[in-house]
Amino acid sequence: MNDLTIQLVPNSRTPLYEQIYSFIKGEIRSGRIVCGEKLPSTRAIAGRLEISRSTAELAYEQLVAEGYIEAIPCRGFFVSKLDDLYLPENRTEIPVRGEEKEKAGDESYEYDFSPFGIDFDSFPYATWMKLTRETLAGEGKELFSMGEPQGEYDFRESICNYLYASRGMNVRPENLVIGAGSDYLNMQLVSILNENGDLKVAMETPTYVREYELLENLGVEVCTVGMDDSGIRVDELESSGANVAFIMPSHHFPMGTVTSIGRRMECIRWAMRAENRYLIEDDYDSEFRYRGKPIPALQGIDNGGKVIYMGTFSKAIAPSIRISYMVLPDKLMERYREGIGRAGSTVSRIDQKIVKEFLDRGSFERHLNKMRGVYKTKRDVIIEELKDSFSFAKVFGDAAGVHVLVNMGNHMTEEEAVGLAGKQKVKVYGLSEFFVHGDKPIEDTIIILGFASMTVSEIREAMARLKIAWS
Repeated sequence: MNDLTIQLVPNSRTPLYEQIYSFIKGEIRSGRIVCGEKLPSTRAIAGRLEISRSTAELAYEQLVAEGYIEAIPCRGFFVSKLDDLYLPENRTEIPVRGEEKEKAGDESYEYDFSPFGIDFDSFPYATWMKLTRETLAGEGKELFSMGEPQGEYDFRESICNYLYASRGMNVRPENLVIGAGSDYLNMQLVSILNENGDLKVAMETPTYVREYELLENLGVEVCTVGMDDSGIRVDELESSGANVAFIMPSHHFPMGTVTSIGRRMECIRWAMRAENRYLIEDDYDSEFRYRGKPIPALQGIDNGGKVIYMGTFSKAIAPSIRISYMVLPDKLMERYREGIGRAGSTVSRIDQKIVKEFLDRGSFERHLNKMRGVYKTKRDVIIEELKDSFSFAKVFGDAAGVHVLVNMGNHMTEEEAVGLAGKQKVKVYGLSEFFVHGDKPIEDTIIILGFASMTVSEIREAMARLKIAWS
C-alpha cells in the first residue's frame, strides 16, 4: 500500500480535495503508483493529513469518476487497469457507496449496465476544440485573472436564458451561483441552510446514496421518506421533522418517477408552513426525455421563495466539465453574500467562457438533440430485447433518463439475478443498492439497466448473455 506523502497548501485557492485528487492523479499517470495497487482508506488519509473525511472522500470520488481508481466493496480503493484509464467506453463510473455485498474474488465484467455512464464517443470534440481556441485567442490576459465569486455575470445570464427556454424558469443572474461540481455547491448550501444548527434533510427512498452520504459526512442529520407513484409522500415528510427536503421531481433517480403537479403543489405548501423550510430540487438528467413534452421545473411554479434549484453540465456534456450551478431564493442569497459569498470562484474563467459560447451559439441545444436520439436508440434496443426474450419482465421508468428498471416479478431474487448475470461477465444493479440505513426495499425483484456508456452492439451482446443467465 502506498503511503501517499501529500503536501497540502491550506490557504491555496485550490480546494484541499482538488489538491489530493491532483496529486494522486499525477502519481498514477507518472507510474509512481502502479495499476492494481491499493490506496489508503479515506479515514487513513483524513487522519494523516488532519482534514475531514468528507474532503478525502470527495477526492477519491473524483478519481473513481474519471476512471483512475476503482472502489471494490469491503476491500478498498485500487488503481485501475491501464485499459480502464485510456479507453473511455470502459471507464469506471461513479459508484454507489454503501454496497455491502462483496464480489467473489477479483471478478471483472465485460459489460457494465452502469446507470451513471455517458456516451463519450458522442462528445462534440471538434466544436469544443474550436471554442477553446477562439476563447484563448480572443480574450487576452484578463481571462487568466480571478473572476467573480458567483461566476462570470455574462455566463450566469446565458444559463438563465437556457433555464427560461428549457425549464420554464424566470431566474435572475443575481440569484445564480456557479461552482466546481455539485458536491462543492452542496457544501456551500449546507453552510447557508444550517445557520442555526437545526438543519435536518429528508430524502426520498430509494435515493442517490452518494448524495445521502455526502450530507451525512458534512454533519447533517438526514432521514428518508417514502415515495408512491406521484412522488415523495408529503404526509411522511411532515412527520419526519425535517426542515429541508431533497427531491428529484422531474425524473427521480433511480425510480424514474415524475412528481405529479398535485404532489408538487403539496410539497410547496409543506415548505410554506414554516419559515425555515425549503425544497432542494435536483434536476437529475431532465434533458433526456423521450415521450411527451419536457417537465417544467418545480422552481418555475414557486412563488414563495422556497425552492433551491440545482443543475449541472456534467451529465449533459461530460463529467470532466466540472461546472454546476444553484439558484437561490432571495432570502438565502442574502445569507450567501453575508457569509461565503466572498470566497473565490472555483471554476476558471476560461471554462466558463467556453461553456457560455457553447450555450449562446446553440451548440448545447444541438448536442442535446443529438444525444436524445442516441440514447433513445439504445433505450429502444434494451426494451426490444427485454420484450423478445423475457416474457416475465415488466419495464418501467423508461420515459426519460439513461437507464430503465426491470421488474423481474417472482422469477428470481435480486441476489440470483445479479449473481447469474455476473457469471456471464455482465454487471447489473439491484434496486436494493439504493436504499440506506435499513430502509426496507420493495418485495419485487427490480434490476436497473443503464445504457448510456454502451454501444448498440454491446447492448445486444450483453442482453444475449442475460438471456442465458436468466432463462
